[in-house]
Amino acid sequence: MEELRMVRLLDADGGAVEDDRYPMPPPEVLVDAYRALVRGKRLNEQASALVRQGRLAVYPSSRGQEACQVTAAAVLRPGDWLFPTYRDTVAVVERGVDPVEVLTLLRGDWHCGYDPSRHRVAPQATPLATQLLHAVGAAHAATLRGEDTVVLALCGDGATSEGDFHEALNFAAVFAAPVVFLVQNNKYAISVPLARQSVAPSLAHKGIGYGMPGVLVDGNDTAALTAVLGEAVTRAAGGGGPTLVEADTYRIDAHTNADDASRYRTDDEVAAWARRDPLVRLRAYLRGLAVLDDEREAEFTAAAEADAARLRAALADDRPPEPAELFAHVRATPTPQLAAQAASLRAELAAERRQPEEER
Repeated sequence: MEELRMVRLLDADGGAVEDDRYPMPPPEVLVDAYRALVRGKRLNEQASALVRQGRLAVYPSSRGQEACQVTAAAVLRPGDWLFPTYRDTVAVVERGVDPVEVLTLLRGDWHCGYDPSRHRVAPQATPLATQLLHAVGAAHAATLRGEDTVVLALCGDGATSEGDFHEALNFAAVFAAPVVFLVQNNKYAISVPLARQSVAPSLAHKGIGYGMPGVLVDGNDTAALTAVLGEAVTRAAGGGGPTLVEADTYRIDAHTNADDASRYRTDDEVAAWARRDPLVRLRAYLRGLAVLDDEREAEFTAAAEADAARLRAALADDRPPEPAELFAHVRATPTPQLAAQAASLRAELAAERRQPEEER
């Protein structure tokens, strides 16, 4: 089977790489991407710290994958939709959702934390690949309604082993749905390496197998991601149908705070990928163009620190969750089953309050 070439516009040192198909994005676009990278990296650091402090129940960090995150949000138009996974907090924030609202779900509070319709961002999906079918359905529905809407759906390499992934790709191709699938190949499905998941030359080939373009791109190259994803969104918006983009990247942190990554990968492997930091690569390129200086970097860093400080303050609130909220936002008109469950919970809580302290 023919191998796909990897699209790359910036080399490891931040030098420009010529490409016959994909042009280098304008400097101002990449400067804004750099701002987002600074913000995203700081968000990952702060959220991970909040887990250690007990302020978050869990946080699946996207450190090392920030370029995928920020470009996924940046290439979308205001009316488009983003369908994220549990690891895509940075992408959701860059789409305009308040970080405090995004982390509500990972705090263990009520259902989503933000209004999906207002932001055109679906709830972060914890089950692997289920959001891909929802994304295709939303895109197809928009087509039937005659709306100019593109849906960008995110997933990881592990999700490509799920049946929902294949069903979503087949449906999208058959109905020419305006969907862009971005597979962030970070090399591990928790502890399972890619070699134990697929023997295809690339995950991008899976798109070709379903009759859509498959593109392999350097997932730590913000410029290349911007060009490739931007073209895929334009193609979908113009009626060209879906595209599968595989971003070759790496998860620097453990799967979550509950994972011991040292059991399945080496420190040398992690260190080698850490040297491919997308932020460092893009900084070198922009510095070379003289469009990024110390003053602007300080401005971006200060803004990211302000966001982190606000996040810390907001999540320091120890207000206990209200159990009744479990049922308040499921259906506009509660079903009999929901009403019965809510009544059962109220009865259990009332009985617990009546129980003597020493018996609890």
